[in-house]
Amino acid sequence: MKRIIYREWRIDPARYWGLLAILVAIIGVGAAAALYMEHTGHWVTGMTNSVVWGTPHIFAVFLVITASGVLNVATIGTVFGKGAYKPLGRLSGLLAVALLMGGLLVLVLDLGRPERLLVAMTHYNFRSIFAWNIFLYTGFMAIAIGYLWTMAERKGNRFMKPVGTLAMIWRLALTTGTGSIFGFLVAREAYDAAILAPMFVLMSFAYGLAAFLLVLMFTFAQEERPLGEKMLVKLARLLGVFVAGILYFTVIYHLTKVYGAKHYDFVSWVLRDGGAYTALFWFGWVLVGGLLPLGILYHPVLGKTRGWVATACAMVIVGGLAAMGVVIIGSQAYPMPMFPGHTILESGYFDGVQGQAAPYSPSLPEVLLGVGGVAVGLLITAVGVRVLQFLPESLADEIVDPHTQVRAQPA
Repeated sequence: MKRIIYREWRIDPARYWGLLAILVAIIGVGAAAALYMEHTGHWVTGMTNSVVWGTPHIFAVFLVITASGVLNVATIGTVFGKGAYKPLGRLSGLLAVALLMGGLLVLVLDLGRPERLLVAMTHYNFRSIFAWNIFLYTGFMAIAIGYLWTMAERKGNRFMKPVGTLAMIWRLALTTGTGSIFGFLVAREAYDAAILAPMFVLMSFAYGLAAFLLVLMFTFAQEERPLGEKMLVKLARLLGVFVAGILYFTVIYHLTKVYGAKHYDFVSWVLRDGGAYTALFWFGWVLVGGLLPLGILYHPVLGKTRGWVATACAMVIVGGLAAMGVVIIGSQAYPMPMFPGHTILESGYFDGVQGQAAPYSPSLPEVLLGVGGVAVGLLITAVGVRVLQFLPESLADEIVDPHTQVRAQPA
């Protein structure tokens, strides 16, 4: 049994404080954008009566499901006994908590009346998936923190597997609940599909692993800690499996929609006639977020090169944001039929308008708020790895063999 030593992130103080300054500046700009929208009103955003979930929701939902997927790395090691993944558990737990906090902060500030959050937390309608998610999000945060304790504290090691099992079940429920927010909405033709729930689960695996790989490679490279090729290739190939799974679910989703004649117009709109949303689907979701990363990750040479693996991870993340844009905004922009097959009715909410998408253009404050949420997650991660022992001292091939069991040394 090999022993893994954990150490704080000891990069040059000037570089570290410079990184923190950049992240704090981005957070400050995002906070100013949120304050501007709150003070002036949401009429300054691109959101309308038809598109009520805008760009901040893209970032918020993306961060939430990515946080769930990041924790997948830890559960693979502790729950399924894969020794190669155990040294990555602490960073996985920290990044999961950090990204969830960033995503929830964007959600709260995008509500329009964030001071009324207390009402939402004390008055529940349990027939609403939104009420369920309040418990899922807070429960995930508490379980992830407890999971970190079992990995870092010798006295808690005996609880690692049961807490990890609970974390795995909880994060699956969380991502299923997030996907069900859209899958349970029968009014919107693009939603109303139960397959969105498992598709969001697989999306969380891919986006979470891509984000984890980028953070892992960046932190190790800055301090020149050894990161073996076997570990890198193992994680890269696993990411390729998840990306391929997303493409599979994407095909099944559209085949399911096109099976019913009433959805022909919608499928044609997304795949061919949707303008910017069609481009976002084919070039963002499918090409940049799917086919190109697959080609890189499974290439015999590029799939073993750190720079190309990082490029593939960045592509997966960009493709994920594009996918969220199509799912969240594109589905709202598509005209909602009031009475299919009957006299067309139109309203101020853009209902019943055929062949024309509802107008939406993301405003600068919306984008800044979303980017600020990402910076919050990265800031928490940067501080965490600096002050506590979350990072393994080495992941060299001779230290971590994917075919052997690895025992992590408690702090």
